[in-house]
Amino acid sequence: MKILFPTRLAKIFFALIMGFFGVMHFMNADMMSAMVPEYIPGDGKMWIYLTGAALIAAAIAILINKFKTRACYLLALMLLIFVFTIHLQPAMEGNPGQLLKDSALAMAALIIGNGASK
Repeated sequence: MKILFPTRLAKIFFALIMGFFGVMHFMNADMMSAMVPEYIPGDGKMWIYLTGAALIAAAIAILINKFKTRACYLLALMLLIFVFTIHLQPAMEGNPGQLLKDSALAMAALIIGNGASK
């Protein structure tokens, strides 16, 4: 079967989206810090900046094709932490959107990370 959409192009598109999410963390830190659960220590804004930087770092790793496997595995781990610490409660209350989005993005990051040597 002929490949209609090149894999490298899909990886670039994924990386650009992750980078966009990272930039949005920096631009909307005040609003997003309210989403950080109270049981997580430290200032919520600090966590938003940290996760934004991690998203941008993962995007860069995918784009330049260096440390891509490690970056994608760490990105998937971070997204799954979001699923279980932030998005699980709203999903149980009938709003599964963010849980499903971050779960799917985590699985995509694993797929990209697993195929990094190819």
